[in-house]
Amino acid sequence: MKKLSITLGIITLIYFLATLFVPSYIEEQRNPVKLSPPYTVSSEAQEVYNRLDFISDLHCDALLWGRDLTAKSDIGSVDFPRMREGNIALEMFTIVSKSPSGQNMQSNSADAFDNITPLTIAQGDAPNQWFSLINRTLGQAESLHEFIEEEDGNVIFVKDKESFESLIEARKNNKSIVGAMLGIEGAHALEGSLENLEKVYEAGVRMIGLTHFFDNELGGSAHGENGAGLTDFGKSVINKMNELNIFIDLAHCSPAIIDDVLNLTDKPVMVSHIGVRAVLDSQRNLTDEQIQRIAANGGIIGIAFFGMAVGEPELEGIIASMKHIRDLVGIEYIALGSDYDGAVAVPFDITGLPIIVEGLLNEGFTENEIKAIMGENVKQFFQKNLN
Repeated sequence: MKKLSITLGIITLIYFLATLFVPSYIEEQRNPVKLSPPYTVSSEAQEVYNRLDFISDLHCDALLWGRDLTAKSDIGSVDFPRMREGNIALEMFTIVSKSPSGQNMQSNSADAFDNITPLTIAQGDAPNQWFSLINRTLGQAESLHEFIEEEDGNVIFVKDKESFESLIEARKNNKSIVGAMLGIEGAHALEGSLENLEKVYEAGVRMIGLTHFFDNELGGSAHGENGAGLTDFGKSVINKMNELNIFIDLAHCSPAIIDDVLNLTDKPVMVSHIGVRAVLDSQRNLTDEQIQRIAANGGIIGIAFFGMAVGEPELEGIIASMKHIRDLVGIEYIALGSDYDGAVAVPFDITGLPIIVEGLLNEGFTENEIKAIMGENVKQFFQKNLN
């Protein structure tokens, strides 16, 4: 009884401290946007943007922050109303379950204090999520499903080819209908269990990033400590993901994992949010050889929007990264991978995507190339690879 009282006392103290300090941290740190809307571009850029019939982004962490995605917010970058305002057809909502204190691009320990624990408590998430990565993951997935249910048919959850084609067909007559997919940022969320992989699949997850900012049971992170390739468990996860048709996301992976995955799988991979080393020489970014191997695999590469991936000013880095990939392997492998709502500063929110179009036009990209980058490549990738 005494141990139970002590445990309850510790939990109460954690809850009190989290609710006292975390909300102010959230308001100060989460999802900064450097330039607030509304955004203006040239008439030519806006006309090209208006002619785009499928715009998609491969990485957004909005589910982490406890916001209501059915309501337009002046915080962060993405919600359903702003998707409609920007004529976005599809967003990949990615689940973050753990983030190490002192997070940096160089080296992070898996044992560092987890920033998401106090956030989870302070937001009033269910107690079973406080100290469980898989429960946090399933909880965020459930939140997306609840938001979609509230939208009464105006948001289509994409989990297979049938639902994806339903989205495309529905938007022919009603552009206010938008699509949502589920991904996971970091397979530590599986807690070392293939059974949990089955659970997230049943919850609708169709993309999983193998690592995030630290090494895990699958292998090494680009920002971890060991730089390792796939473990035996990691290989079993890859095989099971291929069996279930969950897309492998190589963002944040060590070079050794990237090599191992491309040697192991013949299914196209994704890199949901990344830069290229030819533009910014960062350990999180792709080398030319990696880009070539991903292209040969039939994969797709989402270019991120923040300075630590593309450099500053961000727009120039975004366009330069896209241009480098186009010139190296072709236009068909490029996508948008913003990392919106990922606790990084971005130059504009999702209603500012016409700015990307203007930047591409200014660098001589054709309208067909712009159409490909802004979403047509993603559309064709999912039409070809979703079951």
